[in-house]
Amino acid sequence: MNRLFEGVPAHGLVLLAVFAAALIAAPFLVSNYILSVLIIVLYFAYIGQAWNLMLGFAGLLSLGHALFVGIGAYASAALFIHFGVPPVIGVFAAIALSVLMGCLIGYLGFRFAIHGVYFALLTIAFAEFTGIMVDHTRWLGSTEGLFLPVSNRSGVDLINLRGTPVMFYYVILTMTGVALALCRWLLNSKLGYYWQAIREDQQAAEASGIHLFKYKMIAVAISSGLTGIAGVWYAFYYNNLFPEATFGTNRSIEMILAPIVGGVGTLFGPIIGAFILTPLGETLTGLTEGVKIDGIKQFFWGLCVALIVLYRPSGVWPWISSLLKLDRKPGDKS
Repeated sequence: MNRLFEGVPAHGLVLLAVFAAALIAAPFLVSNYILSVLIIVLYFAYIGQAWNLMLGFAGLLSLGHALFVGIGAYASAALFIHFGVPPVIGVFAAIALSVLMGCLIGYLGFRFAIHGVYFALLTIAFAEFTGIMVDHTRWLGSTEGLFLPVSNRSGVDLINLRGTPVMFYYVILTMTGVALALCRWLLNSKLGYYWQAIREDQQAAEASGIHLFKYKMIAVAISSGLTGIAGVWYAFYYNNLFPEATFGTNRSIEMILAPIVGGVGTLFGPIIGAFILTPLGETLTGLTEGVKIDGIKQFFWGLCVALIVLYRPSGVWPWISSLLKLDRKPGDKS
């Protein structure tokens, strides 16, 4: 426990406690619409944290992380629909398959010295290939989609992940908190220092005796497993899955925007980025609702993101962290 809060100033802990308390109390204070927005914010904060572990901590660029969401979602949903396996058990199959696929990609990429953008292309290729496979698999719903039965929207059934939006909110809030604590713990460990050494200079890290292949594979396995868990939540929250909407490259791009805007390589970057981008999209939807110009919302959304990136190229969180005089976390680049 001490490792989690080591180096964090007292006022930082107070701010964190207030932030956590506000999130815990949110369902009792906000409307159903705001709650639905918060659910999406936390979803992107969680998967952004999982993706950030690969690029931000270990320097491995993935542009196909929708692959792991899709694997987790389809695995748990298919087990539930065809065999009645509850997601609390199906999540283990989702993690195993996601980690297996992640390790396959990592093995091929690292064994054949595929780096940088070429490794990113490899992740895209696997996501597209898997999406096409699902698209032609009748057992997984193929093009027509896979639909989960919804019989209980009013209760709270954590075993089968059936229940109210408030239940899904607390589930994704817990997942985000656990992912944040896990990443913090990992970064303060020997493994985290190895990842940061690999990220900064692979040749120097290898010369220092760090086993590049081994520690890169661990990063890929943890990141893909965490993302697979997000897929289970995604399937049971939305209750329908379509190959293109689940495995598409645009989904992968959506996942990486929050950590990029918030600050790649920082612990709170994915969370801050998600709290900026999702409400921004919702606000622009409301402001442009009556405007009869095609693409007007996307234009202003892109403009806002471009301005953020131009004025805060390292992300928003390093700037906020500096303003609040918080200590740099292990893994922060600035």
